[in-house]
Amino acid sequence: MITLASDFGTPYPATMKGVILRQCDARLVDIAHDFPRQDVRAAAFWLREVLPEFPPATHLVVVDPGVGTDRAAIVVEAGGHRIVAPDNGVALPAARRLADDDEAIAVYEVAYDDDETASNTFHGRDVFAPAAARVHEVDEVAHADGVVSTDDWVDMTFPEPIRDQDAATGEVLVVDGFGNAITNIPGHVLDGHSTVRVNDEFAPVEDAYAEMDPGERLVTVGSHGNVEFAVNQGRGDEAFDLAVGDDVSLSW
Repeated sequence: MITLASDFGTPYPATMKGVILRQCDARLVDIAHDFPRQDVRAAAFWLREVLPEFPPATHLVVVDPGVGTDRAAIVVEAGGHRIVAPDNGVALPAARRLADDDEAIAVYEVAYDDDETASNTFHGRDVFAPAAARVHEVDEVAHADGVVSTDDWVDMTFPEPIRDQDAATGEVLVVDGFGNAITNIPGHVLDGHSTVRVNDEFAPVEDAYAEMDPGERLVTVGSHGNVEFAVNQGRGDEAFDLAVGDDVSLSW
């Protein structure tokens, strides 16, 4: 299969699918096309959570604020998967989780003639979709046309939380569609605590949203394994006054 993920909304993903289907008969699976617009880190976070649930596949990822510039197009090979993406770091967190080892990641650059064949505004159609089709069709990435191994690529890592015996400080990485503010703080810091102080205001620690009455806020561990701030049937980002990139302190 080839999966597709972008911040395009509609109808642009359909155009990429058309390009792919002219070149191969892959089964196409949409991951999401409503990633926060031009937010490379948010897309990288969600891809890290989603792609490991797939069997080995080719993944086409286009969240590309640098479209039309001289940033490279790359293929990252990891754990039997191939991620075709702009060289802005969006593919690396997922690749590390897929490979479970930095040394098991291989990166290739995709050659294209920007002056003659690629629109300055839609590399998803003109560069990445054709590359995904070519990569899908070969047994080894290195055998795909216009692909060459490289050791010069843009990395991305998420910030590490700071922990001591009585506190943890981290950052809001993403806010999901339900309004849950998801941090980089590992969920196990909540073990044994029924209440924590969040930026100087106390909040209950619960295992499930429905443990609280509708409209009541809580601190919990999301499916991603990190601490998140939520409201049962409401928005945790608003209730805790948090946004992506905000620092957050937990203490007990």
